[in-house]
Amino acid sequence: MKTRAAVLWGQNEAWKIEDVELGEPGPSEVIVKTAVAGMCHSDEHLVTGDLAVPQEVVEMVGAPHFLPMIGGHEGAGVITQVGSNVTSVAVGDHVSVSFIPSCGRCHWCSTGRQNLCDMGAGTLAGGMLSDGQYRHHIGETPVNRMAQLGTFSEHMLVDEASVIKVEPDLPLDAVALVSCGVATGVGSAQNRAGVKAGDTVVVVGVGGIGANAIQGARMAGAANIVAVDTNPDKKEKAEEFGATHFFSSFDDAILTVMEMTHGIMADSCILTPGVTTGDLLEPAINVISKDGTVVVTGLAPMAQRDVTLDLFSLAMYNKEIKGSIFGSSSPRSEIPRLLREYQRGNLKLDELITKTYTLDEINEGYQDMRDGKNIRGVIVFD
Repeated sequence: MKTRAAVLWGQNEAWKIEDVELGEPGPSEVIVKTAVAGMCHSDEHLVTGDLAVPQEVVEMVGAPHFLPMIGGHEGAGVITQVGSNVTSVAVGDHVSVSFIPSCGRCHWCSTGRQNLCDMGAGTLAGGMLSDGQYRHHIGETPVNRMAQLGTFSEHMLVDEASVIKVEPDLPLDAVALVSCGVATGVGSAQNRAGVKAGDTVVVVGVGGIGANAIQGARMAGAANIVAVDTNPDKKEKAEEFGATHFFSSFDDAILTVMEMTHGIMADSCILTPGVTTGDLLEPAINVISKDGTVVVTGLAPMAQRDVTLDLFSLAMYNKEIKGSIFGSSSPRSEIPRLLREYQRGNLKLDELITKTYTLDEINEGYQDMRDGKNIRGVIVFD
């Protein structure tokens, strides 16, 4: 079958709408009719090259190339076809996708850390997870898919390990958001930073992930939630999701945290900027207290190696720096949990969507993101 999809052919190029030929699903694969796709900043990293896989790695996994690639890794839809061995979903089921697949059998899945599943090694390059073969083509050219998903497409052909069944009465735009940005942000606060009632938390970057890190801290009972973003227009949204203070510079935030905590400083700082650069670690370490935690969630350029860091303070004040992917949680349990919180009114999802776009308007949507207009833009399919 053919499907229309937004494809990236080269770095710093616009997304191009193409007709993509989908093969038949293999035994462990499904076809999903996409309903909603979130326009996450991570797909912008493909455009800028920050998330480009080095050629030697592409060759190591046996892929012919990194680009062209169907974008999108946040989304939801309805199952239309299943392979012969698929057991967890059936035709007609509503599903959330997961940019981290979970096999349920590897060391990480079996110890409750599905976000680190070994299948995740194949998410950025190569053919299907099951057999490495390509089942997405434009003419004779095989096409990769972002995170083995490619949600910027009217139909997705993906492995069963990458979809999670959800209740059919849930709005699919909410389901789509939970599949990446919400789970990553909320989990960064609740799971990785371990925010507790009464804590002071600093969140740097109020985008699709940062807004949800603020929500996660609020839901955990934080007393002070300090949002930092260079775009002052983000202040109103930050406060809507639970921020108690907003600053456009790290320096101003540090002074206020010092005053509000009587010199103790913040319990945690969560880094969720559009691009995480090495110079952010120093102020993040400075804003946290003794025994405090810095959580690095925002993506950094793959080639970046330089970090500015006060190693003396890190060791002598018992501070720690942690990375986080998918909010350090297991997709198959976290996505349903967050959707239940949404149904109870504890988690704001509808308010995250700044604007909706058609697939043909994808470049407009990403320009709006670059211009700081959107917390989250979403593509809505017919």
